[in-house]
Amino acid sequence: MVVDVHWATTEDAEALATVLCEMATHYRQAPLDHGRAAASARQWLGDESPAYPHFALAFAGGEVAGLASVAIAHPGIDLERLMFLKDLFVRESARNRGVGQALVSFLAGHCLDKGIGRIDLTTEDWNEGALRFYDRLGAERHGQKIFLRLSGEALRTAAKL
Repeated sequence: MVVDVHWATTEDAEALATVLCEMATHYRQAPLDHGRAAASARQWLGDESPAYPHFALAFAGGEVAGLASVAIAHPGIDLERLMFLKDLFVRESARNRGVGQALVSFLAGHCLDKGIGRIDLTTEDWNEGALRFYDRLGAERHGQKIFLRLSGEALRTAAKL
């Protein structure tokens, strides 16, 4: 199967919304309203800087098959930019067909082209399929980092400091 991957543009808002809605269901979140998701996608994609795109979309057989949501962070102590892979999601109908690998390959190529030194990511400890996938790609597990989150009340409290 041929998988085409490109950075999402405003023309891809409906496709992005389709994947976001399926992703919410997959992760047992409240269902997303497709119209609201499409409106949000149009806004996000319209606000993006071309130098720092945030969504890569994969298409197979003319249908949207998956997404990668990323952020580029500027240099830290190692003086290299990094790409943080927030979400990698392949639609149920496209799983085990090379879509995830095509997305990661696209991101890795972008990193090499732009002098970005690494891709960092997290996955749930219960997601054995994802862990096997990243192991096959050669991803290293780093135990020295702990994933933390500020949200809800903690985010509001931090804003008032």
